[in-house]
Amino acid sequence: MRTTTGWQSLDPETNALTRVTIERRDLRPDDIAVRIDYCGVCHSDLHRIHGMLGEKDLVPGHEATGVVTAVGSGVNGFAVGERVAIGTIIDSCGECAMCLAGQENYCYNRPTTTYGGTDRVDGTPTKGAYSREYVLREKFAFHLPDGLDPAAASPLMCAGVSVWEPMRAAGVGRGTRVAIAGLGGLGHLAVKIAAALGAEVTVLSRSTAKEQDALSLGASGLLVTTDETQVAAARGRFDFILDTISGDHDLLPMIGMLDLDGTLCVLGNPLLDGPKLWALGAGRKKLTSSGTGGLPQTEAMLRFCAAHGITADVEILPSHEVETALDRLAAGDVHYRFVLDLSDLDQPVA
Repeated sequence: MRTTTGWQSLDPETNALTRVTIERRDLRPDDIAVRIDYCGVCHSDLHRIHGMLGEKDLVPGHEATGVVTAVGSGVNGFAVGERVAIGTIIDSCGECAMCLAGQENYCYNRPTTTYGGTDRVDGTPTKGAYSREYVLREKFAFHLPDGLDPAAASPLMCAGVSVWEPMRAAGVGRGTRVAIAGLGGLGHLAVKIAAALGAEVTVLSRSTAKEQDALSLGASGLLVTTDETQVAAARGRFDFILDTISGDHDLLPMIGMLDLDGTLCVLGNPLLDGPKLWALGAGRKKLTSSGTGGLPQTEAMLRFCAAHGITADVEILPSHEVETALDRLAAGDVHYRFVLDLSDLDQPVA
């Protein structure tokens, strides 16, 4: 076995993580070992640390970038020293209809998640990228394109592909009228990507506080959802609305803003109770959601972001400040994504 160092949650009642020694498997023929340099802090990390899925003793982290340090005997797609990115899944059955369609994220036999999952070969729990090394199959690793800053690119591996895939599925492009509800970690990347796709982008927000941010990210305007006059005037205005709001909220006003055959995609809080179906029937509207992305879409997203210079707006913290990052994330005090610098794990414990 290989060993590395990382940050583990040992108490679901707190955001404090403990520095621990982690075992990684010896490389199988199709494995690569990656030195993790940066890992984004996702809101789902916070939820799962606190037991959302009933898990315990997690090593979180699924938005990672780093450098290949070793390759298995059968690896031919990566070489030592190459830049690499790791996302939310690190294996799937490879045989079901979803996997064959390039939607490994929807594997009928359940994809193996980067942390909190179960290795398909030896049955051990997967431990995430809040660690200095990660070992995974080369098939589920991605070349990090030249020109993308590795710290700012790490959130693309969850937040980025989570907004990319539903927009591509909906055909968002030039001439599409898009609204982004919420301007946080997901929302700010959604604005950048939708604008680069050629869409007319409007941010939906409860106040005008983020109007300048919205415009600087590529939106053409901001609609204040607490202003009944603005909401009424926006009836039928949008073809596609991407809802990235994490808290409880009413979907009906956004459904009213959709045009004929419009789509509302709920990403921020997919556990929300849905609206009455009559609200969708008035205009053949669609209510949908999405779960990160398959391998082809993730590769396409990285290429697109590299071509258009798109990365997340991030605040980088040394990994020993992970509790600070989680506390501030819980309080909404982040602009727009925290990223952990894992290089401090090379230093001995003070």
